Order: sequence, then C-alpha cells, then structure tokens
Amino acid sequence: MLVKPLLHEALCNGCGLCLTVCECGALVLVRNVIKIIEVESCGYCTECELVCPTGAIECPFEIVIEDSIEITIEE
Repeated sequence: MLVKPLLHEALCNGCGLCLTVCECGALVLVRNVIKIIEVESCGYCTECELVCPTGAIECPFEIVIEDSIEITIEE
C-alpha cells in the first residue's frame, strides 16, 4: 500500500505553495487545483501540508523512525 497525502480539492485555492516545497515532483496544478501525479515519487515528507494555507493537503499518518542500534557491552 502506498501512502499519499489526502487532497481536499474544494479547499485548494491554486496558490502553488505546495509545488515549491515538493522536491519529488509528485504534485501538479490542474485547472488551478492540486493533484498528485506520481504516487510512487511521493516521499511523504509532509512539507506540502505544512505550507498549505487553506488545509487542502492533509497527511494523516505520522512516520516514526526508531533507532534500532543495539549496543553490546563486553566484560
């Protein structure tokens, strides 16, 4: 399952701020409304959600990276 941001097209004002922060090129404006064109390219960085002034982009999942380094102490 690929995780992608949820888009609320009715809230999109076509400002394009999300396009300026999308480093993977997954977002485009079509008729002044945001769309995801490449789900596989989306790294789910959530930057688009952070800059959206209208709340049209929602990233409902939190990505947590846990440190899995195991330290062994030898006596």
